[in-house]
Amino acid sequence: MDFTPCQIKALLELKTNKNCFVTGFAGTGKSFLIRQFIKGLDRKTFPVLASTGVSAVIIGGRTFHSFFGLGVMEGGLEATIDRASGDRRVKSRITKTEAFVLDEVSMISGTAFTAAETLCRKIRKNRLPWGGIRVIAVGDFAQLPPVNRSGQDKDWAFLSDAWTRSAFTPLLLNTIVRTVDQEYIEVLNTVRHGDVTNKVTEYLNSKTEEWQDGFRGTCLFPLRKTTESYNNKRLAEIDSRLMTFETKYTGSQRHIDLLKKTAPIPQEILLKESALVMTRINDPAYRYINGSTGHVIDINNNTLLIKLKNNREIELTRATFSLLDADGEEVASATNFPVNLAYATTIHKSQGTTLSDLMIDLKRLWEPGQAYVALSRLESGEGLKLSGWSPSSIKADPQVLLFHQKLLSESQ
Repeated sequence: MDFTPCQIKALLELKTNKNCFVTGFAGTGKSFLIRQFIKGLDRKTFPVLASTGVSAVIIGGRTFHSFFGLGVMEGGLEATIDRASGDRRVKSRITKTEAFVLDEVSMISGTAFTAAETLCRKIRKNRLPWGGIRVIAVGDFAQLPPVNRSGQDKDWAFLSDAWTRSAFTPLLLNTIVRTVDQEYIEVLNTVRHGDVTNKVTEYLNSKTEEWQDGFRGTCLFPLRKTTESYNNKRLAEIDSRLMTFETKYTGSQRHIDLLKKTAPIPQEILLKESALVMTRINDPAYRYINGSTGHVIDINNNTLLIKLKNNREIELTRATFSLLDADGEEVASATNFPVNLAYATTIHKSQGTTLSDLMIDLKRLWEPGQAYVALSRLESGEGLKLSGWSPSSIKADPQVLLFHQKLLSESQ
């Protein structure tokens, strides 16, 4: 895979000593860029952190909260900082860290971002932002927001004083590589801003049809329960032998229980020949990526032969997904074929994947960015079908829009 001009420009900035914020539309290759950048880095002094356990397992990193000892931030900001600053292991990690990458920064709350930045200055006894540690934040605030249990306004990281202190150099990726469908790109860009124009309405209406129970692609649902039920139903309809592959775990039971919640593969993988599956890893040779879909054409105990939607045949062996503790040590692992059934997935779990044929339910969505995340998974608008949609499901946070406008003006 070749670099786009904006990726090349961003990579040059990443090789400086500046704090950087890598962002851009969905499908502009943020994850690809960071994977290339972190190759060969010393993870002890330049750790890779992620906002969620799922993201951390996929990128082979640690969670932001565990690295900085934030926990669930019981007692609020000050209590969290006091508690973490007294932790010997937190002190050791922060002291020896020279820089870190933070993936999916949009899902980190401003309070957590502030706690970590303040903690670094306190422990390192250094008034510079982050106590002199270099920070590379990666993500798109127009996608999924931080979890908000209070029902109040979103606690975006970019609204915090710590974000301002960080003085990030914005690295804006603007070349969409996931799709070359220009009409679809225009619709996506409009949806990203939460606008329902006549063009968006006409386009989405043209893609809406009655629910197809035998749809040959992947269905996106808002809820996990609906997703699991649909996958099992479609698998049961295939008239061939069911094979079960148990995921093998190592580690303490406590860590295994946590990995079961965060690994991209289930505790057991149920497969049949001709079943539709999606890959959950990126192939180093780029023959497939996270989210590539295809049908199983042969199964044995050691390999799966899959014919992808692009007609390429690939052979998969078992892969291992690791859970790292705050110090970067593996504390649990999960090993199985790196696939999921692909008849359905949730909108949240689809983030970061690239799919070719989608049936999406765009009714009754509740989060800003949910509709944009769902629609932007596709390689082309030709693969889109909607079982229904509602203008109220297409929304963007006004604060995010203002932030992006400012970012755009600064990067020009």
